[in-house]
Amino acid sequence: MDSPLLDIFKRGDVPRDVRLDAAQGAIVLRAQEQLELLVMLTGDADPEVAAAADRTLASVPAPSLASILGSAEVSLETKALLAARGIQAAAGAAAALDDPLVDASPELEAAPEDEKDESTLQRIANLNVAKRIALAMKGTREERAILIRDPNRIVTSAVLSSPKMTDTEIGAIAKMANVSEDVLRTIAHNRAWLKNYSVTLALIKNPKTPVALSMNMLSRLTEKDLKLVSTDRNVPDVLRTTARRKMVIEK
Repeated sequence: MDSPLLDIFKRGDVPRDVRLDAAQGAIVLRAQEQLELLVMLTGDADPEVAAAADRTLASVPAPSLASILGSAEVSLETKALLAARGIQAAAGAAAALDDPLVDASPELEAAPEDEKDESTLQRIANLNVAKRIALAMKGTREERAILIRDPNRIVTSAVLSSPKMTDTEIGAIAKMANVSEDVLRTIAHNRAWLKNYSVTLALIKNPKTPVALSMNMLSRLTEKDLKLVSTDRNVPDVLRTTARRKMVIEK
């Protein structure tokens, strides 16, 4: 399953300057995902973005590309483009690499150990989008907790795509009432995250989760939690009513 950040690029919701950063290798993802992103950007409508992606892709050693092509996650389009460049999957290579192909992301200064929450907020607020994306991918849990509330969807998608992200952290984000609906929607559409029961419960109990999504997840709840939702004044009325009906039906 693609990361939220790669999904945004595929939907075409990314401004030119961020696409150019990605084309130059400044937005880092797992090797397979970064490869897909670079290949996609070689066909970008902006000639400068397309040329930059082509140069970045050409800078990656052929053996590194060949080792990634052995993964079943790599798309047919990417395999075809690299085959046209004379690069085929390496024998025996089957797994995508966790490290990025290229890391040209901006350098980030380490936060002072005695930094207070207020100055952390200020420091992050002074970063440009490229640096906020880099911090979202590489920063600390505390920094991600701030960045997940960023008004820029690309930044919040980078937080959710961070290789440091854990199910526990996703569960904590799912409880947050001060994140955007888009963040909660992204979590709700990730099958891997929903396998964690605490994430599902947190989404259902979060009043900002779109009602249609919460309704679809009710069937996953235990009888005990369904009862709690049926009396929870913080969730929408329709959700409480539906939970009560389900309890009657299941008795």
